[in-house]
Amino acid sequence: MSLTSDELAARIARDIPAGAFVNLGIGQPTRIADHLPPDRGVILHTENGMLGMGRVAEGDEIDPDLTNAGKVPVTELPGASYFHHADSFAMMRGGHLDVCVLGAFQVSATGDLANWHTGKPDAIPAVGGAMDLAIGAKDVYVMMNLFAKDGSPKLVPSCTYPLTGVGCVSRIYTDVAVFETTPGGVFVRETFGVDIDDLRARLDVQLHD
Repeated sequence: MSLTSDELAARIARDIPAGAFVNLGIGQPTRIADHLPPDRGVILHTENGMLGMGRVAEGDEIDPDLTNAGKVPVTELPGASYFHHADSFAMMRGGHLDVCVLGAFQVSATGDLANWHTGKPDAIPAVGGAMDLAIGAKDVYVMMNLFAKDGSPKLVPSCTYPLTGVGCVSRIYTDVAVFETTPGGVFVRETFGVDIDDLRARLDVQLHD
């Protein structure tokens, strides 16, 4: 069976290296924080100015002044620090993050990322810090459903939506499969409830196993 959002978040969390500095994008990627054991030593960065973010806050833990970039109340880990928005973006742009996890409208076979605008005239653009993360993080992971609500694939030969970054995505984690983009093509690393032939039948991207 395909993975739920929480199951996919847990799957991604397992691949984040111990001790890594990581930014989790707004939306589904923020769920990953709930699946990172403290003893892994992963340090979460949020672009609104916090290093050492913990899981989502609950009940009496909720502090309205302590949120992630998506305005969701979060906890803090021992040693957490706070800083100016400009300093946060300097960390992102300066190559100080090991991994970022972003959502996407489309990812191309060559690792291009489109996640800020669908190109529709009435669509509301949402740039945020995605462009800075896409070029600044050492590894860019994408977390998304493989197919849109209309059944169209979101892993495509080339993006038709406005680009966030070019050749920046290294791994694509979806509800039905994990892909890796390399100079040699797109490799299927794991599947959930489907096999590679099913994927080949529905995608216009050449897949390697």
